Amino acid sequence: MPSRNSAIAPQGGELGALLRHWRDVRGKSQFNLSLDTGVSQRHLSFIEIGRSVPSRQMLIDIATALDMPLRDRNTLLLAGGYAPIYPDGAWDGPEMRSITKALERILRQHEPFPALVMDRYWNVLMTNGAAPRFFGRFIDLSARERPRNMLHLMFDPDGMRPFVADWPAVAESLIQRVYRETVGRVVDDKIKELLAALLAYPDVEARWTRPKAMSVQSVTPVIPMGFVKDGKLLNYFSMVTTVGTPQTVAAQELRIECMFPADEATEQFHVALVGDDLKGAAHH
Repeated sequence: MPSRNSAIAPQGGELGALLRHWRDVRGKSQFNLSLDTGVSQRHLSFIEIGRSVPSRQMLIDIATALDMPLRDRNTLLLAGGYAPIYPDGAWDGPEMRSITKALERILRQHEPFPALVMDRYWNVLMTNGAAPRFFGRFIDLSARERPRNMLHLMFDPDGMRPFVADWPAVAESLIQRVYRETVGRVVDDKIKELLAALLAYPDVEARWTRPKAMSVQSVTPVIPMGFVKDGKLLNYFSMVTTVGTPQTVAAQELRIECMFPADEATEQFHVALVGDDLKGAAHH
């Protein structure tokens, strides 16, 4: 049986608040959670009010039943007085090499269309060659600090915003995505800071943060995102991929975003971009 970590004091109040919060997020009563975990409802109640100290395995079972993200499982264990069990290293650390190699393969295979890897806060970690090739046609990427953040890139009047067709609709859908795609659907402090920064941009409306039902009259399977360049409209839709069965925090929080052309003209635009690059390289 694992011993308690004496260097980490149990924090009954925080533990109880975390459990109540996650039950609310997942829409589970103490009774439902009891059925899922085999822990009595009375015991769960005592844990939440700080009258009972759960074992590490019990907390792991509860976190699993609540489908908590790995980062939050670590937080729950800390609140219970136990050391975290899920590694929280750098996304490009040695233990992530097999993952980053797979990401590189995905990015490479998506050429000639843009693809990038982001963390949970939309910071760009990796791209294929097509991504800077595309965005560089609109703005000077070298003028933007690293790590580049895709949301700031889209909302900044000095970024991609002037080139986005129907920008208000796109901006609203992006803010909705921040909520929808946050790991575990939980808005943490950094997400709150990011949203506050986005809402501070000109003409961004606070009401966009509220959930909005899709129009029943929509006739397309996805919402396309258009960019206007030299009078030409380029249309895209995107697919987001995540790592399956992650065992580290970094692996779980990676997002691979692949942009696909939504029409033939946009597809040909990217084929031409590759041709332009090859011609430029030949001249050098």
